[in-house]
Amino acid sequence: MDKILIPVVNMTPILPEIFLSVLAMVLLLVNVFSPSGKKSYLAYISFVGILATAVIVGAGWGGHIESFSGSVVLDNFATFFKMTFLVAAGLAVLISDQYMDREGCNHGELYPLILFTVVGMMLMASGTDLMTIFLGLEVMSVSLYVLAGFNRGNTKSNEAGLKYFLLGAFSTGFLLYGMALIYGATGTTRIYKIAAIVGQMTVPSANILLLAGMLLLLTGFLFKVAAAPFHMWTPDVYEGAPTPMTAFMSAGPKAAGFAAALRILLVALPTLQVEWSQLLWIIAVLTMTIGNITALRQDNIKRMLAYSSIAHAGYCLVGFAAGNGTGTAGILFYMLSYAFMNIGAFAIVILVAKKGETNGNVMDFAGLGFKRPVLAVAMTVFLFSLAGMPPTAGFIGKFYLFSGAIQKGYIWLAIIGVLNSAASVYYYLRVMVYMYMKDPKEEFDWVQVTTPIAIALLIAVAGSLIPGIVPSFILDFAQQAVRLI
Repeated sequence: MDKILIPVVNMTPILPEIFLSVLAMVLLLVNVFSPSGKKSYLAYISFVGILATAVIVGAGWGGHIESFSGSVVLDNFATFFKMTFLVAAGLAVLISDQYMDREGCNHGELYPLILFTVVGMMLMASGTDLMTIFLGLEVMSVSLYVLAGFNRGNTKSNEAGLKYFLLGAFSTGFLLYGMALIYGATGTTRIYKIAAIVGQMTVPSANILLLAGMLLLLTGFLFKVAAAPFHMWTPDVYEGAPTPMTAFMSAGPKAAGFAAALRILLVALPTLQVEWSQLLWIIAVLTMTIGNITALRQDNIKRMLAYSSIAHAGYCLVGFAAGNGTGTAGILFYMLSYAFMNIGAFAIVILVAKKGETNGNVMDFAGLGFKRPVLAVAMTVFLFSLAGMPPTAGFIGKFYLFSGAIQKGYIWLAIIGVLNSAASVYYYLRVMVYMYMKDPKEEFDWVQVTTPIAIALLIAVAGSLIPGIVPSFILDFAQQAVRLI
């Protein structure tokens, strides 16, 4: 009989994914066989597991290991994004327990679902094959559909989960069809092989199959990062989903979408940069402008932050359109910083709100600066960073994104970005006006800052301030990450 030869596969590139998957399955079993009641211990185990995964991910910095016949890679680019995903997941876990207890939906499967979402995002960042990226996207998306509708007793949460599922599945069709067309044009799904084949084409832009595949692929990714005109799902889903999951969805999946899109367009299709760069130029302007103008009219703070997240996707698209080292490094820096400042802002929203998502309007923050000054100061830091005010991380991130556009010659794109950033100051300052210049309507005596959420706020404040004061540390890592992408 012929022997069956099993190929030796280097598991190092997916070691963090394996660890998180095993941890998630163990947590599911523990949840099933543990008595009903509080599930706080699952949150603590998840957070420790995320910290351990961060150590594993960090150990891979500086390496370049390909595995599974070139389908996945461990490089600095993947490592940086994996750290960003872990930051978002860690903060989401810390702010979830108190909220879920209050809303009566602290089911044990919440934390394994968060971990599975991170596994999918990590595969998207490490994938060097279109099928690997698609696999990661589906693992992430299926978990997020459940998380969006996790509060089954809340009609808005159910609606959010259904809307996200229907529109997400629709956008996935575009993505998969785009991948199929690119395969038809090149005969491969390997990103580096696609780059070699497209590079040999005399006029790549004349290949209709390739161009159509790129456009469909880009459409799918633009939906995932909530860019205009594919942003319509964002406000309703973000408002209806449990607030910790809204915070997580606004940071982690957005970063994963950018990670996959950057690797595909910059590595596989750089010869089509003229075409996709011009398209992203227009989409960046639309996304920034629509997000900010609509946020100006919002009274519900979750919807305001949802439209704000659309605008922030537009800022990152400015760096993407530039397609150079400065703009790309700016995206990495901004995505990490955004995880800190946006999840931090949502943490304050969780504390101020009451059971049933009441007290979710901007006016409900009136007098917070007098009654809860520490929380008001933390919220001020997050809002300043979101607005791009110095000396916060948001300012440095936008500076590099717009600098990349200027270096590319996109002066008007940078000017429009600066004007949009200036316009956003209005609705962020509006919250601060209510906190410090309006008389309190209530005593905020229901606000209880538990240890996990206090730790999350400390981490988020530090992550929003320190990179703005000493940006070189993270920027150096970001620049190293994009150098060999």
